[in-house]
Amino acid sequence: MSHLSIDDMRAEALFVSDLQRSDDPAPGEIQQAITVAVRAFGSRGCAARTAQEFGDHPDTAVVRMQWARRMVAAAFGPVTARPTGRIMWRSAA
Repeated sequence: MSHLSIDDMRAEALFVSDLQRSDDPAPGEIQQAITVAVRAFGSRGCAARTAQEFGDHPDTAVVRMQWARRMVAAAFGPVTARPTGRIMWRSAA
């Protein structure tokens, strides 16, 4: 079993959320959509739904995942490692 980063899990949750690219979501909307998806499906459920979509509709799934990754980066900002080995999250604002 591979380990996903927090950004990978967020992207999968956004991928399976009801939020659409055409909504032009703000960072807060992205964060809320991720929270709702994780509460509804759990992180494993989001991963399973993502995998199913890639199997059923690979062309459109690739485009949606690219969008989801861009939105996660925009909403949460980059991840930087501290010398202590801890991960520090930098806010997007």
